[in-house]
Amino acid sequence: MVILAGIRQARTWLNGKIGRKGDKTYRMRFVAQAGFAFVCVLLGFQFARFVSAAQAGRMPLPHRPPGAEGFLPISGLMGLVDWARTGSLNTIHPAAAVLVLIGLATAILFRRSFCSWICPVGFVSESLARLGRRMFGRNFRIWKWLDIPLRGLKYLLMAFFLWAIFGMSAAALHDFLESPYNRLADVKMGIFFTEMTAVGAWVLFVIAALSILYKGFWCRYLCPYGALLGLTSWLSPTRIERNPQTCIDCGLCDRVCMARLPVSKKINVLSPECIGCMDCVAVCPIKDALGMKTARRTLSLQAYGAAVLVLFFAGYFGARAFGVWDNKISDGEYVLRIQENRIDPYGHPGM
Repeated sequence: MVILAGIRQARTWLNGKIGRKGDKTYRMRFVAQAGFAFVCVLLGFQFARFVSAAQAGRMPLPHRPPGAEGFLPISGLMGLVDWARTGSLNTIHPAAAVLVLIGLATAILFRRSFCSWICPVGFVSESLARLGRRMFGRNFRIWKWLDIPLRGLKYLLMAFFLWAIFGMSAAALHDFLESPYNRLADVKMGIFFTEMTAVGAWVLFVIAALSILYKGFWCRYLCPYGALLGLTSWLSPTRIERNPQTCIDCGLCDRVCMARLPVSKKINVLSPECIGCMDCVAVCPIKDALGMKTARRTLSLQAYGAAVLVLFFAGYFGARAFGVWDNKISDGEYVLRIQENRIDPYGHPGM
């Protein structure tokens, strides 16, 4: 009985909401997203130890966390395309390809929920927006005449990467994945953060400052991965649905929407900008006026959130069970390639 009571209390707590009136988020999503962000921080420290030891040549190297490849989405997408063409997953950065596949599967089934429930960058972006509301009382909006072309930037970036990847022959794509540049891509990514240049620091500072002023600046205007997941989400059977019979047109759903969609004017929200965050449902004062729907039923917050998380962890544990999570680059090769990189920097193939 005590256990059941504890479970009920936990469910009630998770179903609660955080945030001020008019800017509410379900606690369940916040906890899930914060948990993934915390894990990413731990992976970052672990990966930094690995890179530091490899740079110093201290053998054997500490454990390299494969999850750090989540910050290699381009290499992951290339690996996924190569996997589809050849029938076998490359062993250089397999976790990157698996994570891209999980993201696409999540978008197909549950819209861009990867962005709002899992992505650590999304968590940072939302946290900066909350800071902005505390500092200025609100988040600002870019003029509509500028907002529309700026939103196109992420689709242009996405189109460029897709053109570059699908424009490569199967042999050229496979050669790139096996190239010294790609084999060291994870280390280069780690060094970008641990030995950040002044230019890199200023770019991150400007993006962070703009994210404080404008809600979801990076996600809304610049993230090509989010653009790809958004277009993929058009295949999704789920969508936010508004009941015009019970809606009181208060407009709170429009105000809280990270994508600034006119939820109060729609019956079904099908935009690729929708990230499935459920904030519009959380802030709605009328029960059942808004909900996450499929063709046949309404998904509760618990069912929707659990499905997103189960899909992610099924992909993760499945990849580990089938041996396609850890890469096959030896400690000795990492040390050797890092030493080579110091003498003759590994440039992008063809440069």
